[in-house]
Amino acid sequence: MTSGHGHSVEIPTRTLVESLVREDLTVDAGELYAVAGALGMTDQQVRLCIRRLVGDGQFVQEGRGRKAVLRATTQIRHTIEPEVDFIRLMYAQDRGDAPWDGTWHLVAFAIPETLRPARDALRDALVHLGGAPLQGGLYVAANPWEDLVSAATARLGASEYITFLTSTDLNVAGTTDPAALAARLWPLDDLAEGHRRLIAVARDRLHRLDDMTVPQRPEPLTTAIELAAEFSRAMDPDPLLPPELLPQPWPGKQARDLVAQCWALLLQRPATAPVPRLFRRYAQAIQEITGYPVTSQRKPDR
Repeated sequence: MTSGHGHSVEIPTRTLVESLVREDLTVDAGELYAVAGALGMTDQQVRLCIRRLVGDGQFVQEGRGRKAVLRATTQIRHTIEPEVDFIRLMYAQDRGDAPWDGTWHLVAFAIPETLRPARDALRDALVHLGGAPLQGGLYVAANPWEDLVSAATARLGASEYITFLTSTDLNVAGTTDPAALAARLWPLDDLAEGHRRLIAVARDRLHRLDDMTVPQRPEPLTTAIELAAEFSRAMDPDPLLPPELLPQPWPGKQARDLVAQCWALLLQRPATAPVPRLFRRYAQAIQEITGYPVTSQRKPDR
């Protein structure tokens, strides 16, 4: 669904529900319907989404209609937290605090056909963790990922089929230059386009949040959800390659800086209702990682 702002943001209904989970792991249905309406979603879309989430065992519904309460189950709790370690790496790279050491990190696997679902799930997990396929069951990443891959393979019951190795002289079909390898292995043009869209959305929201002459200043909660949705859309497929491997200037850096400025302004606003869990987690991440103030009324430096 889209908002009425200058640059619209497509927000999946499920993302909206997860964004409104509070510290006690509940969602107030009345607030959910109200925010959905402000974002241009229909009541029917919300009802169908709730039905699917409850049917999948990710939420339990108590009560009916707008007076209902949705309670997150253990099945979904790990998916509704911002991945703070990845956010920390993003901003460290942007500051120049995480230089690349020239090491490629490789994972090889040969999972039997009898465990095909685990094999398919592992491929998806490796890409999510920033890996790119080289051939068959061989994937490469530019950042250390051994612990994360080990955890993923353990969850899938496939640890015995995994081999780790590192290399400083990767050669793919005659290509050895690190930046050329990155351009060959990862869809940098698509990633850059996602970041440019995030720049446009964040710049628009920052202007609206920061300009007292705007007739109708945006509602902080809906703006936060829009930013979180667009941030996830741009960052989820991003392998977070070190700056040394990327074309410069890389739009991801500008996008992340604008988002941090938006969050700093949003988090200065006094809460008029219980703060969603996602909002609080982003507050902690932005304050810890970027140093932007979130408790004072001073505006972040541009």
